Order: sequence, then C-alpha cells, then structure tokens
Amino acid sequence: MTPQVITGRAVLLDSIRHHRRQLITAAVLLCGHQGGEALVPVLVGVVIDRAVGTGDAGSLLFWLAVLGLDFLVLSFSYRFGARRAWLADVRADQRMRHAVADRVLHPAGGAETGRLPGALTSVAVADAKRVGVLNFALPLGLAAFAALVVATVSLLRISLPLGLLILLGTPPLLYAVHLLGKPLERRSGPEQERAAQASGVAADLVAGVRVLKGIGVEPAAVRRYTTTSRAALAATLRANGAQAWYSGAVLAVNGLLLALVALVGGRLAAEGAITIGGLVSAVGLAQFLLGPLEIFGWVNGRFAQARASAARIAEVRSAAPAVSGGAAAVGDGPGDLRIRGLRTPGLTVGLDLDVAAGETVGLVVPDPAVAAALLQVLGREQDPQAGSVELDSVDLALVPPAAARAAVIVAAHDARLFAGTVLENVLAGRSAGPGVDPGVDRAMRAAQADQVADALPDGRDTEIAEQGSSLSGGQRQRVALARALAAQARVLVLHDPTTAVDAVTEARIAAGLREVRAGRTTLVLTTSPALLAAADRVVVLDGARRAEGPHAELLHTDAAYRELVLP
Repeated sequence: MTPQVITGRAVLLDSIRHHRRQLITAAVLLCGHQGGEALVPVLVGVVIDRAVGTGDAGSLLFWLAVLGLDFLVLSFSYRFGARRAWLADVRADQRMRHAVADRVLHPAGGAETGRLPGALTSVAVADAKRVGVLNFALPLGLAAFAALVVATVSLLRISLPLGLLILLGTPPLLYAVHLLGKPLERRSGPEQERAAQASGVAADLVAGVRVLKGIGVEPAAVRRYTTTSRAALAATLRANGAQAWYSGAVLAVNGLLLALVALVGGRLAAEGAITIGGLVSAVGLAQFLLGPLEIFGWVNGRFAQARASAARIAEVRSAAPAVSGGAAAVGDGPGDLRIRGLRTPGLTVGLDLDVAAGETVGLVVPDPAVAAALLQVLGREQDPQAGSVELDSVDLALVPPAAARAAVIVAAHDARLFAGTVLENVLAGRSAGPGVDPGVDRAMRAAQADQVADALPDGRDTEIAEQGSSLSGGQRQRVALARALAAQARVLVLHDPTTAVDAVTEARIAAGLREVRAGRTTLVLTTSPALLAAADRVVVLDGARRAEGPHAELLHTDAAYRELVLP
C-alpha cells in the first residue's frame, strides 16, 4: 500500500464534488424557495398600492392569484430541494464512513496505531456526519445568498438608499460572521478528540470488565474513565460555549442591521419618498432578511465544524501502513516455514527457526512482549525490525498482506467472537455453508467446542452475544479455537489456546489438535505441558538463551525449562 497524503480540504472538496449533481439540483430548487420567500413582502406591498389603495377588485384578485402562485412555487421548491440536499447529506455521510472503514480495515493496517477503537468509531461516525452535513448546508447557503440578492434588488427598486444600505452592509456582516466562527472551529477539533478518547476508554473497559473484576481493579478503572470523561465534558462545554456565544453574536449583529433598515425605511415613508406599500415591503424584507442572515451564520458554523472533522478524517486516511507488501504469490506448496535473523521489539537476538511441512512445534516465550511482537510479525500485522519469514521459500514481506494472512493464520490469545450462532462463529473463516464441510465437525470435536454446543439451549444454533459475552471464558476459548482449526490453514499459529479450560479438557484438546492438524504445519506459543507434549519438538526462546528438543527430554535435562512449564 502506497501512503496517500490527504488533507482536510481535499476531504471536503471530494465530498462536495462526488454529490455535485444533487447539490446543484438542491441549490436551484432552494434558491427558488428563498427567492419566492423574498418576493412575498414585495407582492404584499404591490397588493396594497395597486389594489387596496385604489379599490380595484379585479387588480386585487389578480395580485392575490400571483401571491398564491408564488407560495405554490416556493413550497414545491423547498419540498424537493430539501429532499435532494438531505440525500446528498446522508449519502456523503455514508460514503465518508465507508472511506474511513476501508482504511481501518485495509490489510496493510496502520490506521489504528496510537488510537483506541472508540476513537476510530468517533471519527467514522461523528466526524463523518459533520462532513456529510456540509452537503446540506451548502445549498442552503447558496439559497440564502439568492434571497439576499432578490431582497437587495427589490429594496433598490423601492428605494435606492435602502438597497445601498443592504448592499454595502452585508459584506462586512458576512466577514464578521466568518471571524466569529474561528473560535468555534478551534474548539471543535479538541472537543471531538476528547470525546473520542472517552469513547475509546469506555469501550476498552467494557471489553475487559470481567478481567478487571477478577483482579479487583474496578476503582482504578473507574478513576481512569472519570478523568477522561471529565476532560471530554470540559472540552464539550467549551465548544458549546463557543457555539452559544457565536449564535448570540450573529443574532445581535443581524438585528442591528435590520433595525437600521427599518429605521431608514420609516423615515423615508414619513418624508413621502416611498409609498405605504413600499414601506410595508421594506419592513417585510427587513424582517425576512433575518432568516437568510441566520442561515449564513448556521452554514458558517457547519463549515467550521466540518473543517475540523475533515482534518481528523484525513489524518486517519493518511496513516502510514503498518506492513509492506508486494505482488508475489505464496502458491500452494507443502507449508515449510522458515524464519531467518528475525528481530522484533524485545527480541534483540536474531531468531532462526525452521518448521517443516506438517510439523507441530511448541514455542515457549517467557516474555509476553516478545511473544506479542512475534505474533504480530507472523500475522503480518507489523514488519520485523530485521530478518524474514518465508513460506515455501517465498518471503511473506513480498506477498500482499491479505494473501499472507490467508496462508499463515495467527489465532490470538484474546480472539473475539461475533454476535451470531455458535456455528456461524466457527464457520467465520470458511467459505462452506453449515453441514457441508465435515472438517467443521472435526474442528469442533478437536477443540471440545462440541461440548460447548451440547450444553447450550439450541446447540450449535444458539445465539451468542457480541464478543461472546454470554459464554464463559473457557467456552469462548474453545469456540475461537474451533474457528481457527476449521479454517484449515496451511500454517496455523496458536497463542495460549487453552488457558481458560481445565486440565482434562486441555489434554483432550492437545490430542485433538494433533489429530486434526496432521499433515499441516502448526506453531503453538504456550507453556502448557499438555500442548507441548503433543508437539513434535519444543523451542525455548528466553532472551539470549535457546533450548530445543522433545518436551519429555527437556523436562528431564533442562531445569530452567521445568520452571517455565511446570506449575
């Protein structure tokens, strides 16, 4: 994946250009609506001067009909114009969410680096919505400008001083509105950032609530979330304060201009410079102008928020990939795994390891950080600092990440389950449907997940909650292991797959694992004696120390190994 440098401005322009047809249609229709609204006080003044003042019934009926037609046009224009603008809004929102999700889910990764899941969710939801709503605000802004033009021209025809007052007074007013929106833009970004951080911490705590309760650190977790939540609340209050100050200031500035228009119009009528109908039209237009000017303020506020959100979206979409990749193919060889000079954070001594096709190797890594880094490299979640991982003599760094992960599947210790049935979770990594592939039955038996299904109300068809929260830790672990085995990967890497099951079940899983993975390459990172005993050989990576041999032999000859694996 080649990193793309995307700016917030580019995000906004792309969102607008992609929906330009809908925006043009919406703008034309909404301009018709606002123009029609501006003509209402003008037509009322005409009715007064040409019909009411003269007592001409025919003229009265004619101009009332014209007024009714104006209402019909402006009603039709708003109905369909607002619909087109709203469609552009929601479709832009959806498209932006997809763009963020595509980047987050890209096989090369990197978008999640330094960001909690809740923070990414906030970008994909709240920020995408703020960018999308710009497609609703833009036609409204253009329509407000059209209303301003119609009102100004009408006022110029009624009275040159009134028209010039609006014409010369509006640009400074719009500039003042723009300046008033600057504090809102500055505070909008931090508000979203703090809110995203709070969401991320909350999601983190909810995901690990059982673990937190188990080790008795609920007070510390509550303090952590409270601190983050208060920071988010403070940022939100500051942003809302800026919004309230901005709205009040815009309303005050608009009111001053309109009061000035009414005052000048009243003096002109008193002097006889304009007719009674002209005065009514002028006052009506002055009152009407409050709407377009408020729309200008609202649109400017949406632009300020959209710019801040677009910058956050651009930051996620421009994130550097976590792993590289080329166009090489892994083919469908036997599954020889070869590691040469591999270095990861914590693993300072280059690792050399050969795992023959069909061999099961137990890997004992006492340092959890080293184990996690090694799993990330094997799963193509991170590039190694040095060295290579080859599958059938093909360097996986030259293979597209998605293809590399399909060939070498890493089943993490904390693998998540999805909302759905037990069987749907087991089949998640398979293309075959339920009951089609006998390998699924073998995988469930090997992982002892068939016992989990038997204990549930509807067996394999029992619905489980999101992240498997309706199951016990041991049940979740067995279903996740069955899912990994059912994938029938050429190379399978397991990380502590039995830590939450009892010793008897663990022994059965060890035997089933050896049976179901016969002829396929398997690497198990664990300190479980049962799993290590089922391996063809065991490799110990303890800092600079390395030991290798069958489990029974290492137990007999290596005291340090016994301390690592025996309780």
